[in-house]
Amino acid sequence: MRPPIDAERTRLEAGLRLNTAFVLRRCHILLASARGECPPQSAQAIGCSDQTVRTVIRAVAAQGIDACLTRRSIRPHRPRTKLDAVAHERLRALVHPSPRQFGQPTRVWALARVAEVSFAQGITPERVSDEAIRLALKRLGVSWKRAARWITSPDPAYARKKGRATG
Repeated sequence: MRPPIDAERTRLEAGLRLNTAFVLRRCHILLASARGECPPQSAQAIGCSDQTVRTVIRAVAAQGIDACLTRRSIRPHRPRTKLDAVAHERLRALVHPSPRQFGQPTRVWALARVAEVSFAQGITPERVSDEAIRLALKRLGVSWKRAARWITSPDPAYARKKGRATG
């Protein structure tokens, strides 16, 4: 790493007094590198791996010290989906008929059932989570609500009695 200029060295030394472990560790690494210590020496003194030291030094070379001391999200910018456009359309066609046509014991789709049947039918290459199915259906514009069982009675006066009871 190149020797830090005075403003950068001041920033690194100020980072040593912070209570944020991320910034503190990186400041230790960068100051040790500026002193000319090799990555294994720095890693042993700081208590991290030498690969971590190398990663921080590369990040400074690519982004600069200020950007290197700012913690960023490690979340992917765009989550990968396991379903392509063809699978989406096959999934849309899957949820229209009754689950009983696919050997399921009930006539109501649940997300777990859709995931199971989509894998069995070869729509998905592996068993995907319920959330992956929900998101795929959402992308298709299919609104999904949890299945609910409605209580009914064969009593001819059931509607009148229910209306009186529920208001």
